[in-house]
Amino acid sequence: MRLVVGRIGRAHGIRGDVAVDVRTDDPEARFTVGAELRTDPAQVGPLKIASIRRHSGRLLIRFEGMADRDAAETLRGTLLMVDSEDIAPLDDPDEFHDHELIGLTAVTTEGETVGAVEDVLHHAQDVLVITGEAGHEILVPFVAALVPEVDVAGGRIVLDPPPGLLDLQNTD
Repeated sequence: MRLVVGRIGRAHGIRGDVAVDVRTDDPEARFTVGAELRTDPAQVGPLKIASIRRHSGRLLIRFEGMADRDAAETLRGTLLMVDSEDIAPLDDPDEFHDHELIGLTAVTTEGETVGAVEDVLHHAQDVLVITGEAGHEILVPFVAALVPEVDVAGGRIVLDPPPGLLDLQNTD
């Protein structure tokens, strides 16, 4: 699975630097000199990082082969991506990358299949977006009391919902 880690913005200066809108939790690991990033659209890349610097709170990157402003401007709007296989698992067994959760089958503590995790929302509380077997959307707060078990290797998460949580969202 490919994960978006940044989006190229406008060119900066005359030497081929571009501003990058960072979309990753670990920019120091994703954006290093020599790193090669996949792109969307694919025909633009892959792009290899030649230099990195910060300026006024923004990440500025120069890619190999982009020697001037005109070349850099052609990259504007390009998404920068990495393969999920290249991202190391987190050290904390109770923390997960979104891509590890998406696609897992959600079952209740009684073994009843609820659906599949389609997305993870990050607001005041992390929320799992589960598509139920009937195609409806179920939102489950991602807290230990409601999600007591996450088995990434086994491809499932276990839900222990309070009465009505799954029923209330299945009223369509």
